[in-house]
Amino acid sequence: MKILVTGGAGFIGSEFVRQAVSRGDQVVLVDVLTYAGDLVRIETVKSSIKFYQADVQDRAALEDIFKKEKPEYVVHWAAESHVDRSIMDATPFIDTNVRGTQTLLDVAKQFGVEKFVNIATDEVYGALGEDGQFFEDTHFDPNSPYAVSKASADMLGRSYFKTFGMPVVTVRPSNNYGPWQYPEKLVPVVILKALNNEEVPVYGQGLNVREWLFVSDCVKGVYEILKKGKPGEAYNIGSGEELRNIEVVKAILNIVGKPESLITFVKDRLGHDFRYSLNFDKSEKELNWKADVMFEEGMERTVKWYLDNVKWMEEKLEYLRKYWKKAY
Repeated sequence: MKILVTGGAGFIGSEFVRQAVSRGDQVVLVDVLTYAGDLVRIETVKSSIKFYQADVQDRAALEDIFKKEKPEYVVHWAAESHVDRSIMDATPFIDTNVRGTQTLLDVAKQFGVEKFVNIATDEVYGALGEDGQFFEDTHFDPNSPYAVSKASADMLGRSYFKTFGMPVVTVRPSNNYGPWQYPEKLVPVVILKALNNEEVPVYGQGLNVREWLFVSDCVKGVYEILKKGKPGEAYNIGSGEELRNIEVVKAILNIVGKPESLITFVKDRLGHDFRYSLNFDKSEKELNWKADVMFEEGMERTVKWYLDNVKWMEEKLEYLRKYWKKAY
């Protein structure tokens, strides 16, 4: 397969690129390289891919790439992805996640790709209480600017299927964690701050619940959707492993051998969704997919990777400290 991958220098996108190369697929990587993009993530496979630094909002650049490379498939990971940043300034999220998706859909339609895999998120569904699950036909009720931008991108993809007959398949994954995640998200923030014996910030009382999916499992699920997913359909990709944020933080501190006294509860995030939980029976039945890496193993592997790659995180510390002052 020849796959055009957007956002492939990001956290999850780079895992997809690495897996694609290992499977023998041809990869055309398109990434604008924002603060969160890093070609170091794909250093081990760079000789096996074609890379173009381009913005998904730049139609002329995309047309040139499609004309030259003639990709058969598109897997669209490129996105602004951090809820906190969307609360501070929603503009980049609307620009990249909505306008960028629309531009990419137009160009992919123009060049007649065989399948377009549109990566959404469980956050499009809104929030749950202590009970219940999100199904693929659950109505959308996004609460943060980030979630709204991803819901818009999700609906754009499905509208191109309905209106133009474009072979768009939608993926809604749960909360990913694992190696190479940019240290603004919970897991790497806790690791980095704990290693430096700094206060570990936890929103509210840490009672919010997320469904934790190891990054390699997410990508394996997307691969099954790329191969077997039906155009016009959406697929939830989850693990079934729900933990409160405070449980995740304590688990990390235990692995790195740091005291829970480092935990500092900070003012809760505005509009903080309480709980997400995906029903992924459809993916299990139609795709024969399920997560293999359970949370305990996945978090051990994640922490070990960060401990082995502390330098990569520390290179970002100056930028991160400025951001943390705004966020916490």
